[in-house]
Amino acid sequence: MAALQTLSDIVVLVPARLNATRLPGKPLADIAGLPMIVQVIRRAEEAGVGAVWAATDAPEVVGAVEAAGGQAVMTRADHQSGSDRIFEALLKIDPAGRAKIIVNVQGDLPTIEPQSIRAALVPLVDPAVDIATIAAVITEASERTDPNVVKLVGSETAPGRLRALYFTRATAPTGEGPLYHHIGLYAYRRAALEKFVKLKPSPLEKRERLEQLRALEAGMRIEAAIVDAVPLGVDTPADLEKARAILQARRPAAGNPR
Repeated sequence: MAALQTLSDIVVLVPARLNATRLPGKPLADIAGLPMIVQVIRRAEEAGVGAVWAATDAPEVVGAVEAAGGQAVMTRADHQSGSDRIFEALLKIDPAGRAKIIVNVQGDLPTIEPQSIRAALVPLVDPAVDIATIAAVITEASERTDPNVVKLVGSETAPGRLRALYFTRATAPTGEGPLYHHIGLYAYRRAALEKFVKLKPSPLEKRERLEQLRALEAGMRIEAAIVDAVPLGVDTPADLEKARAILQARRPAAGNPR
């Protein structure tokens, strides 16, 4: 296994499972001339925060990433979550423990803005923060009550930063004021990721079906940076067509192979 190709103490891992239930084969779906997994890797590379690797259970994904000049590592097929997959990948690519911060960029976010990836690192300037993430103000009225839009309930710790108190699919908090759409991109301290993957699923996690609640219930501190854009998560054929339209429009700047 190759070593990390940067002296940075940050590594970006993009988990990608080939046989997703609602859209089988989606990491390899063509979007503006590249497989979706490669589009996500391009956005992560454009962020410029550290070495970028795909972590996958499929040789086909490894082949697609490497054919595009990227780095990929094979992981087991039986992982229950992306967090488990990236931890296995981390141990394979960095057994010496040089990487101190691990950024988990979901493999189905081909329209993620590079600046949003960079923003996820900002809360980690506070040594008390275990896990950092990002969120955006909800501007569409329908999203306030949509259970598919996960809300972050938090208190401000600095301009543009929230300490996460809870995550929910419900409309929360009540009363006047902004609601925040949580975006599932995380930056972990290495020790926090190792602790997290050893924890059992928690009661609130199972009730809300939100993995990040496991960390909160274990007393871990999560903070979020507020960003301007919510990336499109690709889960269905309709989402895929939307992503193709978005990245086709950007293609001269971001979609061409290196």
